Amino acid sequence: MFQYIDQEYERVDFNQSDLKNGELKGCTFIKCIFRGTEMDEIWTRGCQFIECDFGGATFNASLHARSAFTNCRFAGTNLFVAKFEDCKMIGSDFSGAQLDGITIQGGDWSYTNLRQVNLSKQQLKGIRLIEADLCESNLQKADLREADLTGAKLSKAVLKGADLRGAKMDRIDYRAFDLTGVRIDLEQAVNVARSYGAKVD
Repeated sequence: MFQYIDQEYERVDFNQSDLKNGELKGCTFIKCIFRGTEMDEIWTRGCQFIECDFGGATFNASLHARSAFTNCRFAGTNLFVAKFEDCKMIGSDFSGAQLDGITIQGGDWSYTNLRQVNLSKQQLKGIRLIEADLCESNLQKADLREADLTGAKLSKAVLKGADLRGAKMDRIDYRAFDLTGVRIDLEQAVNVARSYGAKVD
């Protein structure tokens, strides 16, 4: 097991490195490469990863608390049973990432690419997903109460059984996805009706 505290790395190539079971506190990584890196069971706290590439890396059973992964690439990354607590993920790309069993507690996932990912049954209450791309994603039975979905793209997303009550849904195209079995509140119901051309008094 290794431990890095308050270290800063810029444009460092950690490609194919073995970083399992390590602990990172207050570290900053700028434009670093972690492609194919083994980061299973790693623990990060208060770290910043800026424009880093985690393509094909493994984060199985890793824990991240109040860390930031901004504008990072997670293409094909395995995040099986990884846990993110109050993390800032703004602008990151999760194309083809494996998110089965992931735990997301709070945090800001705005402007992320979560297209076609599996977030079924996830507890996503109160998280920020402003302008996030959730097209064709699986959100069945997800708890999205009080989440901020302003401007999020939900085209062809599967939301059956999801709970959207209290969520901010400004600039949402309700006609782009199936609302069957979705729990919504009264204000959202009015907006749904208006999106289909109804005049609500």
